[in-house]
Amino acid sequence: MKNGQTFKSAISGLSFAESEKIYGKSIHNPILDLIKKEYPDFKDEDCIAVNELNLYRQKYISNYLSTEIGALSAMEKNVIDSLKEDKSIVSQVEDEEETRNLGQRVADKVADFGGSWTFIISFVVFITVWIGSNVYIFLNKGFDPYPFILLNLILSCVAALQAPVIMMSQNRQEEKDRNRAKKDYMINLKSELEIRLIHDKIDHLIMHQQQELIEIQKVQIEMMNDILNQIKK
Repeated sequence: MKNGQTFKSAISGLSFAESEKIYGKSIHNPILDLIKKEYPDFKDEDCIAVNELNLYRQKYISNYLSTEIGALSAMEKNVIDSLKEDKSIVSQVEDEEETRNLGQRVADKVADFGGSWTFIISFVVFITVWIGSNVYIFLNKGFDPYPFILLNLILSCVAALQAPVIMMSQNRQEEKDRNRAKKDYMINLKSELEIRLIHDKIDHLIMHQQQELIEIQKVQIEMMNDILNQIKK
């Protein structure tokens, strides 16, 4: 029966379905204060729609973040926008693809190879062959006799080049970890805000159900009074 009924919002003057009606007394005080700042004449008996209440909930969340954290960062604005548009923040995070230039790809390959058993074993084999060929095959009269000055030069050059390349790869890995931490923060922040909104919606449902139960009880009392009056007659 209530599906066809409408009511007029006290703040916008627009008509909404009766199922979207929310009384001012069922709204949390912080959100109610925001409404009264813009509409001082708004009273606890006045009604607004769910969509209008959601807008003030989002304003309350923005004000809360600004007060607790300071100026909203791009991440926090992104989270609030996802709440307004009812989009999943996880899909936005997963859609971001990593872009690497040629130098970063080379640094990653060198770091992966330099930190593997393949590199260690191949380097040991190379040094063994180098020393063995100069000492035993060429009888210490080869291209790099003892004390292997050329080999020392090669090892020094490899170490000098490998160290900064590995550091480049580590710096990029740290940047990836920071980005991953930021994404985790965005997801956790949205989860906290969603829980706050769910609490508000549950409170509204409880208040709405209580009002309906009171109306049903009033109807039942009227019916009982009618029955008692008929019995007395």
